Amino acid sequence: MAGNNRKMEKESFFSKPAVQSITASLLCIVIGLLIGYIALLIINPVGATEAIITIIKNYFTYPSKAAALKYLGNTLVKAAPLLMCALSIQFCYQAGLFNIGAAGQYVAGAGASLYLALGFGLPWYICILAALVAGGIFGIIVGVLKAYLNVNEVISGIMLNWIGLYTVNMLLGGVKEVSSPYTLSLANTNPSAIIPSLGLEKLFSNNKYVTIAIPLAVIIAIILKVILSMTVFGYEIKATGIAKDAAKYSGMKEKKNVILTLFIGGGLAGLGAAFLFLTGYEQWSVTQSSVPGMGFNGIAATFLGGLDPIGTIFASYFIQHITSGGSYLDKNVYPSQISDFISSIIIYLCGFVLFFKFFLNSRIRAGKEKKEGGNK
Repeated sequence: MAGNNRKMEKESFFSKPAVQSITASLLCIVIGLLIGYIALLIINPVGATEAIITIIKNYFTYPSKAAALKYLGNTLVKAAPLLMCALSIQFCYQAGLFNIGAAGQYVAGAGASLYLALGFGLPWYICILAALVAGGIFGIIVGVLKAYLNVNEVISGIMLNWIGLYTVNMLLGGVKEVSSPYTLSLANTNPSAIIPSLGLEKLFSNNKYVTIAIPLAVIIAIILKVILSMTVFGYEIKATGIAKDAAKYSGMKEKKNVILTLFIGGGLAGLGAAFLFLTGYEQWSVTQSSVPGMGFNGIAATFLGGLDPIGTIFASYFIQHITSGGSYLDKNVYPSQISDFISSIIIYLCGFVLFFKFFLNSRIRAGKEKKEGGNK
């Protein structure tokens, strides 16, 4: 009898959606790393094992604790904007929208924050608000086209990605260095535009790029979790995503919800850009001809996190962890893009998360039916 109870508890445990999401995500990670290892073996089998270990270890490759902490800080600095892009995609997905335009919204946020910081000398909090509004406007454009003209958000989002890139390149051309394509240094031009650290840098071997952007991104994820789980607005967003027509006939303003959702999603992606560029960690290149990958990597973090804001926090860190780990490979033997390849495989595998859940539920049901048949 006790044995049967334990089996029932075990079945009940694995039937929980959260457990299934975590299990599916872990499978995606393991299979993605395995395929990446096979690719390394094909390129050069001699150092493949060491290479995949290097990618996984990332900053742990440094023997010094101080150095490891410093480069952990760098990973977190880039994980914060990735988390914001992932939250942008995740939030919109709850309303049944695939916000592939997060990349363009990220670009808009970068342009607005840097232009106000370098061109007008405004402080960091104003620049952050500008990034939020700029990204939100890009989201509104997609939302209006979707709500009133039924233009697919994927098509309009992709087009706006490129419109945003070249517009921002032209805009920031007025605040770039004379002898390079990069924008002026924030630290030298307008230190007040750098997001404050409030002592956090001391925890990471005085890494000056570690700012309050990191905890702010985590707090925003928690707030979104609360909104989606415990508020009427969150319920309406999810209801619109599940059945737009049913939401409309039940009295919900589905067009308004679509536009508002994409505004919030765009604002989150725009904030992500401000969380990176207003640390001084990177400078924008006005000659770049490809949309930054941060918005697209957010897709991996979103689905790897099980479409949950809290899960997305850990998934964003993991994606950035292996991406940063790829930079430590021997460039004469392996391309640093191998970590991007692993991330792309994980993105592809995340498409099978629902299949994994379906398979797991089928096994659970089959086990229950077999047990019930045996009891009879």
